[in-house]
This record gives sequence, C-alpha cells and structure tokens, in this order.
Amino acid sequence: MTSRAANFCFDAADPYAQMMWWSQVLGDYHLEEDDPSRPGDEEAGLIGPNNTFLIFLKVPEPKTIKNRVHFCLRSTDLTRDEEVDRILGLGATMVNDLRKPDRGWAVLADPEGNEFCVLMSDAELAARENA
Repeated sequence: MTSRAANFCFDAADPYAQMMWWSQVLGDYHLEEDDPSRPGDEEAGLIGPNNTFLIFLKVPEPKTIKNRVHFCLRSTDLTRDEEVDRILGLGATMVNDLRKPDRGWAVLADPEGNEFCVLMSDAELAARENA
C-alpha cells in the first residue's frame, strides 16, 4: 500500500491573494469553479492534477524563516530565464540567482516570502544532453 499527495498547504496572511497569485504562476492548478474562494476567506485553494489541491490557510503570524519544503518549477513553454522574468513580473522577488548558461536555477519568493525555484525547461535539458 502506498500514499499519494492530496493537498499542499501553505500558511498565508491573505489566502485569497496568495491563491490568485499562484493561479497566474502555475498552469496545472486553477480556480475551483464549484466552490470559489472569496476575499477574506480563512482558506482559499486551487485544484490541480489528480484532484490535488494547493490550499492557503490564514494564520496571524508572518513568515520568519526559510521554508523547509518548497516548489521547484519547470516551465512547459518558456526557457528558464524567460520564466524567471515572467514570474518576477507577477511580483515575485529574487532570493538567490544560481543560474549559469547551461545549468542552475533561480530561487524566487512569492509575495508573502515563500521561496521556490525555477529550473531549466525540459527543452533546455534535452538540448543540453544532445549537444
């Protein structure tokens, strides 16, 4: 018997704002149509592949230390650098730029300071392996 991930929960000062921001970043998670979240809700979420959810839960305290778990994102249609620029344009901040021309990643933070990485795309990895 094995388990599968069902939900990924994040503490948030503003769950609705976090949900809306991440809905712009991720292509495989989207707003729920049957039970939409609203501004001021204590919980807001996105539904994704295999009925997994990203859930943002209201907490009173701000984020104070580095995440113990984080997303590593891989763009489906842009290069790593184009995706970094796109997400920065949505309001992310650069935490640590570890990119090299043919490897590496960028560590970004969402509007509430949660870190995540942007990796090279599958196409970039394939091109590097075929070079």
